[in-house]
Amino acid sequence: MDSEIKEEIPMHEEFILCCGVETQVLKCGPWTDLLNDQSANRPKLLILIITGNPGFPAFYVTFAKALYSLINRRFPVWIISHAGHALVPKDKKILTTSDDPNAQEIKDIYGLHGQVEHKLTFLRTHVPKEMKLVVIGHSIGCYVALQILKHAPELPIIRSFLLFPTIERMSESPNGRIATPLLCWLRYILYVSSYLLLKPCPEKIKSWLLSVALQKMNVQSDFSLLNLLEPFCLVNAAYLGSQEMMEVVKRDNETIKEHLSKLTFYYGTIDPWCPKEYYEDIKKDFPEGDIRLCEKKIPHAFTLHYNQEMADLVAEWLKDDLSQIETEPEGNKD
Repeated sequence: MDSEIKEEIPMHEEFILCCGVETQVLKCGPWTDLLNDQSANRPKLLILIITGNPGFPAFYVTFAKALYSLINRRFPVWIISHAGHALVPKDKKILTTSDDPNAQEIKDIYGLHGQVEHKLTFLRTHVPKEMKLVVIGHSIGCYVALQILKHAPELPIIRSFLLFPTIERMSESPNGRIATPLLCWLRYILYVSSYLLLKPCPEKIKSWLLSVALQKMNVQSDFSLLNLLEPFCLVNAAYLGSQEMMEVVKRDNETIKEHLSKLTFYYGTIDPWCPKEYYEDIKKDFPEGDIRLCEKKIPHAFTLHYNQEMADLVAEWLKDDLSQIETEPEGNKD
């Protein structure tokens, strides 16, 4: 199924400046410029995927294509990188776009709150304000998705799917107990070693190393993953991770309560970033919420081998919402 999807569905790659930072956006479907598209065929809804950390959109391509296929190619599915996790290749150009004139300077753009502002700016400057939105967050992308709901209630988000959500007690999780000392106290060793080892490394050798690693993992990618071996990107991913360990502590129950009808949570049974007890706790606090526990033993990093299974689930959850969108009168923009 995955191979068929790759051949049949086009994916458009763009590099833009968002908040002054190089940002990669992968766009599934024929619509590449929603803001200036005045045609009768312009879709009424956009599905935006906010990645985990590291925020490399290339890992989510197969999932996006599978989802796009399952919704019968009716609505675009876009993936946005995190700020500082993408560098423009030499053979690519940055598209110049106008930033939000009301946007304030973001002091810590590569940090956790800066990433939220980065996504908000993208939505305000690249998506028509009346276009309905479905936001899919994965891992720390779920935290970002909740913050978007909190800080921009004016955005017409109709649903938000939080997949394997790292939205609380990250440093207390099994993986967090290992990652916290590495990211918070020893990351400077990573900084130095990555620059010393990878900066002088020729691109051909980096490409070969990546191809060998991906082959061993049985992972294929339509787009370059060289950013995985770029010191600049690795350092920013580690910096973001350190902030996650320190700041993602208490679940934002107030925002969840306010937007509960829009939210679907999906927890894993074998997830060392958000263990099953986190699911049990949030289920007790919000018994009326759409909070689900995986029955298929899908791992936290589902984009490596479980893209079709996750796309099947999300497409099923979306079915009623998309049917409603399609039956709306053409003039209804509310």
